[in-house]
Amino acid sequence: MTKYADLLRIIDSLRLEAPLNYVRYHPKIEEVEKLENARGRSFIHLYLKVTFGLIEFNERENYITDDGYDGGIDAYFVDQENKKLFFIQSKFRNSDLNFENKDITCEELLSMDIHRIVEGEEEGEDGIKYNGKIQNLIKHLQSISDLPKYRYEIILLANVKPSLQLKINKLAGGYPVDIYNFQRIYSELVFPLVSGSYYNISELKITINVDRNSAGHRIQYYPVTKYSECTVNALFVPTVEIAKILSKYKNSILKFNPRSYLDLSSGSINEKISKSITDFNTNEFALFNNGITMLSDDTVYSDKVGKKNKAEVLVTNPQIINGGQTAYTLSILYDRFLKNDTLHLFENKEVLLKIISFNIDENDSKSFEENKLKLIEQISIATNQQSPVFEADRRANDKVQIDLQKLIYQDFGLFYERKRGEFGDGIRSGYIDRSKIIDREHFVRICLASQNNPVQARAGSVAKFFNKPTFDSILPDTSGYRKYIFCLKAFERIIHIHSDSSNVRFNARHSITSVISNRFDNSFEIKDYDDLIDAHLRDIIGNWSNFEDYARQTPDNQKYYFKERFDKETGERFIETNWTAYYKGRTLLNDLKQYFTF
Repeated sequence: MTKYADLLRIIDSLRLEAPLNYVRYHPKIEEVEKLENARGRSFIHLYLKVTFGLIEFNERENYITDDGYDGGIDAYFVDQENKKLFFIQSKFRNSDLNFENKDITCEELLSMDIHRIVEGEEEGEDGIKYNGKIQNLIKHLQSISDLPKYRYEIILLANVKPSLQLKINKLAGGYPVDIYNFQRIYSELVFPLVSGSYYNISELKITINVDRNSAGHRIQYYPVTKYSECTVNALFVPTVEIAKILSKYKNSILKFNPRSYLDLSSGSINEKISKSITDFNTNEFALFNNGITMLSDDTVYSDKVGKKNKAEVLVTNPQIINGGQTAYTLSILYDRFLKNDTLHLFENKEVLLKIISFNIDENDSKSFEENKLKLIEQISIATNQQSPVFEADRRANDKVQIDLQKLIYQDFGLFYERKRGEFGDGIRSGYIDRSKIIDREHFVRICLASQNNPVQARAGSVAKFFNKPTFDSILPDTSGYRKYIFCLKAFERIIHIHSDSSNVRFNARHSITSVISNRFDNSFEIKDYDDLIDAHLRDIIGNWSNFEDYARQTPDNQKYYFKERFDKETGERFIETNWTAYYKGRTLLNDLKQYFTF
């Protein structure tokens, strides 16, 4: 199960979103060439969905021009808000080996007729007319009154050798080229889609429409903290604005929240929030709800928007850090009411929104980022009162957790779930299998086992594991992540190795993991992990009965012998051992070290 296999599942899922009358997306399985072409086109759908948030198939398809006489342009996107025009060229490879290792060749690079197309030329230099999609692109550009203000950028979805860079720049007509090689495709397209954070752009801007009278009573102040000076705007905004934001952006706007979009679905508070919208025609919601705290890089308020009695708040890179339960419930109601055409239930109902903008010192951005994260954690702890936030949730945004998640996905294609329900969208959409998710509590137990602490790994309290001092001692950094995954895979393989044998009891799994952890070497190639694990497990498990005999004969373990038994067939007398207690006991680790010599 490689990252490429996940990519293929995603592409096929996007391909099958096409209505049946789009026959090119629905070839028969034996029509290999047509299937490859359909996947190549759906690959562009992936980029458009994740980068620009184009959720609907038809919405994305409108921007795809890939066909004969397309002027070297496979797709495009017009970003009106940021005044940018993207031209996309893509080369999809139909095997994992080729996708990760095969570079695009000079012959595969197509010269893009960007100059001709933006100047309104309807045919190429050979006199042949561009296809219908390119004609639509030309009409689209002609409808943009301020097109000269737009910046052009080429997006290349392909692996490129450094030596080809000059060739690409020449073929791109001097426009900047952003290359997505296989690593970027996995980390910036696949991972965000699976985690529900579709919007993978450097600067996300949202506009909140507000009633001018409410905005007129907004509070703006400038608190100075020990980390940074901040600007805080507090005002009441329509509940429907918050509902639309979270419905659209989901986990993309919850990066600093201790809980994920799906995890926010738990808790009885949702019903109370819901009723304060559905059971009242007046604005009790503004009184009943504690409000929402949002972080931003910049916040601009304006009542000069050409709309009567309206104002707008433009928020750059917004993140909801508190009030996620409220925002989640509003988004669910919005989705439901939108389908039933009953959005009027949101009318005249507002919620308090507090927007915190950090004043960045550009000369000390690294220090600022560290301090910003510390302040965010403190704000989260201080303000999260509407629903319980467990210690494991509070650790979700620790730097070591974020780094672990990236490294584990990068090297192993596995999804470490630092927030509960973080990959719910990916599982529900069929993009990945649940077996690829690593539960954070299970992972910490594996870490303890690999650190020669099998007793705590098996019987320790999860609540204590995620208490900050304890958690920091278990995972001070990411240096052991490859060993942890080796041990995790070993733990999962134990049941298969001894499936035909009764010589290993369930209680011993963490102990076996501790033993095999001492055979790990950082020089192991990741591709060899499975074979190495199986070889070591066969040796360890093959000796496990002998190990338990050794433990029985150790004087310090006599307290675990507690019942006299007789074998029904032979009549032989024996003393039953309390293995459950033994594998939680203080003598276990020393016995393991003595017998397996580590």
